[in-house]
Amino acid sequence: MRLLRLLLLLVAAVGLACGTDDPFLSGAPANHSYNIDCGGATDFTSSFGRRWLADQFFSAGGAAGMVAEPHRFPQPQERTLRFFPPSSAGKSSCYTLPLPPGRYYLRLFSVYDNYDSKLRTPSFDVSAAATLVLSFRSPWPEPASRYGAYSDLIFPSATSPTSDICFYSLSTDAPVVASIEVAPVHPLAYDGATTGADLILVNYGRLTCGNNLFGPGFTNDSDAFSRVWQSDVDFRNNDLSYDAITAGGRKVFGSNQPPNYFPTKLYRSAVTTGGDASNEIEYIMPVDTRMSYMVWLHFAEIDAGIGAPGQRVFDVMLAGKNVTRIDIFKQVGGFTAFKWTYIVENLTSSTMSVKLVPVVGRPILCGLENYAIVPLEMRTIPNQVAAMKALKDSLKIPARMGWNGDPCAPRTWDAWEGVTCHRKDKGLVITQLDLGSQGLKGYITDEISHLTDLVSLNLSYNSLTGSLPQGLGQPSIVTLDLSSNQFTGSIPGTIGSSKLQTALLNSNQLDGQVPERLYSIGVHGGVIE
Repeated sequence: MRLLRLLLLLVAAVGLACGTDDPFLSGAPANHSYNIDCGGATDFTSSFGRRWLADQFFSAGGAAGMVAEPHRFPQPQERTLRFFPPSSAGKSSCYTLPLPPGRYYLRLFSVYDNYDSKLRTPSFDVSAAATLVLSFRSPWPEPASRYGAYSDLIFPSATSPTSDICFYSLSTDAPVVASIEVAPVHPLAYDGATTGADLILVNYGRLTCGNNLFGPGFTNDSDAFSRVWQSDVDFRNNDLSYDAITAGGRKVFGSNQPPNYFPTKLYRSAVTTGGDASNEIEYIMPVDTRMSYMVWLHFAEIDAGIGAPGQRVFDVMLAGKNVTRIDIFKQVGGFTAFKWTYIVENLTSSTMSVKLVPVVGRPILCGLENYAIVPLEMRTIPNQVAAMKALKDSLKIPARMGWNGDPCAPRTWDAWEGVTCHRKDKGLVITQLDLGSQGLKGYITDEISHLTDLVSLNLSYNSLTGSLPQGLGQPSIVTLDLSSNQFTGSIPGTIGSSKLQTALLNSNQLDGQVPERLYSIGVHGGVIE
């Protein structure tokens, strides 16, 4: 069933209009929007006019695959996928996207459909802005496993020129993704003045009431943020009765306005109560009790029979709490969009009740959005990120070690093999690199000097070459083991500090005298070889 495969299991939406009703139509790099066909071999244009890009220039590796029964999937980008076996790709695999600082809409399509003939859906996590945002746990619900599921969110980009969307393997499971879409978000959208810099909004449900699913890329209906609005039927309390009403062709004012650009079609339909006038409207929304939620309710008085304030009044109850009383006509008059938002905190159940209780007349509702508020995790300080990426290249770190994304975040993962981090006020910092016996064949870049919090460095028993850089003289370092490599040249005079206790440089091809600063380690009871 088409509706089920579009169920937004865990996520949110948005994107900035850039001369078109669909922010993805202009394509990369004109407005920093990207439609990435994961596992796809060639670029193509979809039936909705979107330019899709093969993922080879964005992905950190993995392998391309195809769903077992491609006839189930009408869109080409839904049939191909990329998966990341941890044995070859490491614990973390990332897509690196050129995004300047700002807020962005991200939508993922994940599907299993037995692509590997193992009849077992994988468990994995997903991060954006170095923050854990999605968790897929096996077994997936059957509709999601067989037909796939879309997830979306709003996140702030990293401070560097690129941002990473990363996938983390649980045990031996291979994370899998079929498509990635990114577009800019208006900086003030969805209360961006208070949520833009430090929070991610993850969509836990975006419903159109009394209407079928609609949204660009899936139907011919426009939405300047490319949101998909799902039919509300599956979220209703089925013990109650509902009637659908429409605007009857009359124009609805106040829609499609900045900063959120809510589509006009959303306000042309609504649900109201059926049967007895005392009936309520109730939706049951999935939630995670560890998080708070930003709820948006959408209204328009589209009944021509309501012509004055006080003729339709109802209370809004969220998670059992009466939070406001609404009279749409009193607020904006007839046939005009009206938006209302509220932050729900301290939930105690895995579902949240959204209930409209009549006071005068029957309540109505045009749409509902529910966003989890996810605090942005602390990230590695930018100059140490740059240093680690330079080391990744110079040391020729193998893909199996998973050196992708942020070196230290999300802290749940510790995904960079051999890397230990600690938290400081300024951000996360690298304190230890333990890369002994990893078959490394590169050299040490002088960028290592930016790891100013490094306490221990072990590169022993590899095949590293070249000279030792001046940058190895960090005052923080306590243990330095570069033994059993192929380093040449002299030992830099910068190596050696009051904190250095162990320096192992033996079994290399170094020449010249041992610098006095380094020699003094042995004199004062340390170890030098």
